[in-house]
Amino acid sequence: MKTEKILIIGACGQIGVELVLALRKLYGAANVVATDIRDEHPLLTGTGPYYTLNAMDAAGTHALVKKENITQIYLLAALLSATGEKDPGRAWDINMQSLIQVLDLGVQEKLTRIYWPSSIAVFGPTTPRDNTPQDTIVEPRTVYGISKYAGELWCQYYNQRWGLDVRSLRYPGLISWKSEPGGGTTDYAVEIYHEALKNNTYTSFLSEHTYLPMMYMDDAIRGTIELMEAPAEQMKTRMAYNLAAMSFSPKEIAAEITKHLPDFTIKYAPDFRQQIADGWPKSIDDSTARLHWGWQPEFTLGNMTTDMLKHLKEKMQVA
Repeated sequence: MKTEKILIIGACGQIGVELVLALRKLYGAANVVATDIRDEHPLLTGTGPYYTLNAMDAAGTHALVKKENITQIYLLAALLSATGEKDPGRAWDINMQSLIQVLDLGVQEKLTRIYWPSSIAVFGPTTPRDNTPQDTIVEPRTVYGISKYAGELWCQYYNQRWGLDVRSLRYPGLISWKSEPGGGTTDYAVEIYHEALKNNTYTSFLSEHTYLPMMYMDDAIRGTIELMEAPAEQMKTRMAYNLAAMSFSPKEIAAEITKHLPDFTIKYAPDFRQQIADGWPKSIDDSTARLHWGWQPEFTLGNMTTDMLKHLKEKMQVA
């Protein structure tokens, strides 16, 4: 069996850091090449090959694929929802151009597989918000969501026209202690743990009863790898798969934190991100992913909170 040689573009982001480490453990450090436009993340230093690469640099990406004999690409570079609304044109250019370049490269170099993440941001206010189905009304109202849905269609197109094996997941909000949030609307669910330990209080930019689908990063990384390792015949859709684990509100995550930190308090000051969140699903139906390739989450709000606080206390050196 041929050894896969994997290129990660956008390796220093919230997903990228942990995905690189997991893939290096699985495939061997030398077989997972990490790249980003910024300096190497401290958690990646010394764990395997790293290059500085702009995701928009088609020629540079192609040269690196040839140099390292790359067989698979994970394209993670993107401007996220809240950041993208501040500069929609730039967000569209980065999110779309980088994808088209990688898809063209995949066809040209006959790559075995490409991974590109989508998001629950593809859904909008006209989508059924409770238990949002795999196939439903899709009318996103943010440039991030528009770019992600367009990207799903491009991935499907390249698969149907050229047989390119492109795979994708619609991530919910992702929560991790290892890396900082990257400008998303669900970032409050990461910030709240940091502020609870530092200041014993947090001001949420979403209202107390705003329910959103969420997932612990450990589940997201495992789900991504399981998707990519599944046989091609199990990929019954070439749009992105819904992926889910839990749904909760700022009030509920605060209540869970007070089980560990009884004096913790939360306040609410909704900002422009509230309007974005109000257009997204409250919960996700991921039964298609469960049926097609056996997806099963492991973390709930309870055991995630226990794990987050444990690791953040060690990281922040808090008693």
